[in-house]
Amino acid sequence: MARLGGVAHRAETLLGTAVVATTPVAGGDICTATRLRLSNGTSALIKTRPHAPADFFRTEAAGLRWLAEAGGVGTPQVLAVEDDCLIVAWIEASRPTTDGAEAFGRQLAATHRAGADGFGTGSGTDGYIGTLPLPNRGAPTWPEFFATRRVLPYLKLASDRGGISAADAGAVERVVRRIVDLAGPDEPPARLHGDLWSGNLVWGLGARVWLIDPAAHGGHRETDLAMLSLFGCPQLPRVLEAYAEVSPLADGWQDRVALHQLFPLLVHACHFGSGSGGSGYGARAGDAARSLL
Repeated sequence: MARLGGVAHRAETLLGTAVVATTPVAGGDICTATRLRLSNGTSALIKTRPHAPADFFRTEAAGLRWLAEAGGVGTPQVLAVEDDCLIVAWIEASRPTTDGAEAFGRQLAATHRAGADGFGTGSGTDGYIGTLPLPNRGAPTWPEFFATRRVLPYLKLASDRGGISAADAGAVERVVRRIVDLAGPDEPPARLHGDLWSGNLVWGLGARVWLIDPAAHGGHRETDLAMLSLFGCPQLPRVLEAYAEVSPLADGWQDRVALHQLFPLLVHACHFGSGSGGSGYGARAGDAARSLL
């Protein structure tokens, strides 16, 4: 196996352990991921990104640690973090199983139940969703937080980039005007992963699921669940059943899935703009909005 000298040297400096070999890891389009085989017999993962904002990896590391504190779904141990990279323990992937789905559903409920100091982050520090800044300044209620920190900023950016039509944007704006009526019963802030699509789950050995790449904050637990269903999640029915066995969802949650999916759909419309896929995500956001009206 080849050894990428620059990456290996950086990891050795931070970990104080020799890197025996390095292997590129496929899958990411924002960061470069490399598996590190260490001289102590363990493996780690290093993520790098040219010209990353100074807080980019530190925010991710803080999110991983905050989620781990809940004692629910596991996250990879943070081994080192600097402005230019993040190193976490390697998680060996396996196939999704029913047992893993059941455990994940119960553990996700526990993570959510651990709660947060409020909607957003306690410090109000912004994070990232993909390459985009993620506003996290607190709000007194979830409807206000979701409207002003999650939907409207990305609706404007998607419109500016040509990722959503005027008609579809108008439908989303009508939903925002009715957000209090559509939001369902009040719930306390849940401890959210915040970008919980299937690509940010690692189905590991021993029927364990691990969370990676968080956009962690205090929010509404239905947001994480709605994102799981947006892009397809293995064993999702069993995940939801196990979740509800531990932490039943409020009546009408199925009708609110489209509401919670507005945020990730708009984020994708922003990322792709008027190019391939951008207007498609904008149209999906418009369809989701109209289904709620």
